[in-house]
Amino acid sequence: MIRTGATEIILFLSPFVLYAAFLLATRANVVHPDSWPLRHLAWLFGAALLLVIGSFIYFANYTGSPVGSDYEPAHIEDGKFVPQRMR
Repeated sequence: MIRTGATEIILFLSPFVLYAAFLLATRANVVHPDSWPLRHLAWLFGAALLLVIGSFIYFANYTGSPVGSDYEPAHIEDGKFVPQRMR
């Protein structure tokens, strides 16, 4: 669960980090408020939301167990531990 949350946070922050790198490359003052106008922040926020929503759609469709599989919880079989699995 931590990996999924960290992935989403990194995807959300990536447009802002890339913009800051652009400001550094153009020798602009990164911490000055004039370098971060509201219009640019709105575009960056929109791009960040699109990245996060896109990753939600990707993970929902292309990860996890196959459709129609059944969950089998962890159990003891013949004195041996059998971990959980999808059948």
